[in-house]
Amino acid sequence: MDDAEADAVLSEAMAIEYERIGERMYVECVFVNCRTEDGADRAAEIACKAAATTRDLIIRATDAGIASAAIKAAGGKPMLTGACADNFAEFNKIATENGLILGVEGASLEDIHDIVEKLEELGNKNLVISIGNCTAKEAFAAAVLIRRAALKDGDGSFGYPALIDLASIAPGDLRMQAALASVFTLRYGSVIVMERIGIAGALPLYGLRQNIFTDPQKPMKVEPGIYPINGADENAICCITVDFALTYFVVSGELERSGVPVNLLITDAGGYSVLTAWAAGKLSAGSIAKFFEESDIESKVKSRTLLIPGKVAVLKGEIEANLPEWKIIVAPAEAVGLVKFLREMK
Repeated sequence: MDDAEADAVLSEAMAIEYERIGERMYVECVFVNCRTEDGADRAAEIACKAAATTRDLIIRATDAGIASAAIKAAGGKPMLTGACADNFAEFNKIATENGLILGVEGASLEDIHDIVEKLEELGNKNLVISIGNCTAKEAFAAAVLIRRAALKDGDGSFGYPALIDLASIAPGDLRMQAALASVFTLRYGSVIVMERIGIAGALPLYGLRQNIFTDPQKPMKVEPGIYPINGADENAICCITVDFALTYFVVSGELERSGVPVNLLITDAGGYSVLTAWAAGKLSAGSIAKFFEESDIESKVKSRTLLIPGKVAVLKGEIEANLPEWKIIVAPAEAVGLVKFLREMK
């Protein structure tokens, strides 16, 4: 890439940053592929440009001199990958002297295994196995075989994380890279490299990763508070639901689809769904009144109309008793009914 294209790619990557269910989603690494024909000076320039993002760097090279120049220019502790049968001794020296993780690649799994064994004999176990420059089928088979050999066969030389270089597996095909990224998120990519990815492409991939790797003992919750929908201001009606992430996304999506300004109130229900929270005593007239008091809802909104989930319509009378100034309306039992319901209310 020339400087203009490199700047554009880095700018696009840095724009991908948002929070989903209390977790920061962003491009975590920048991969710098230092081609031998471009020389050490150009490698250093691009590495320096990438390092300015302050994200973790992965530097790939096959020439030791170029690798050293890029590492020096980047500063910090980038991952160095590109160690192969021809250069592993030199690359091992660079990695160990600089305290870097070293990525190993080869023409076949047998080659990779042999190189890893030799590096282990040299005392280096700070390694990553790089998979790329092959077909998608071959890459997937390699990732599965590496993990299986480590777990089922007890082969420690294949017990390292896998870096999947989709930029070399499906070069230029961004849609295919996105599809393959989802596959290798499942089986068994530890680091996945793509040529570029926009916000629209990042959201489903990060969501997939979060859904798979979130601790099942830790409910996926959103932060309690007021979430204005469709440009809602203090005069917009209020709708309350629980902090279970799936409930939030379903309800907020239907509210957005209605086009009606609504202040969505999220109350702390322990990360449970509506009925589960109600059954467990986490969602009650008392808990809602407490949420209103602790969050100072009445000073933040002027509306006194509150929609409650249809599945807990039984709470209507108790909520009216706890919030006497509010008009309590029972919303539909299913979120999909909110669009028609709100439009008819308006």
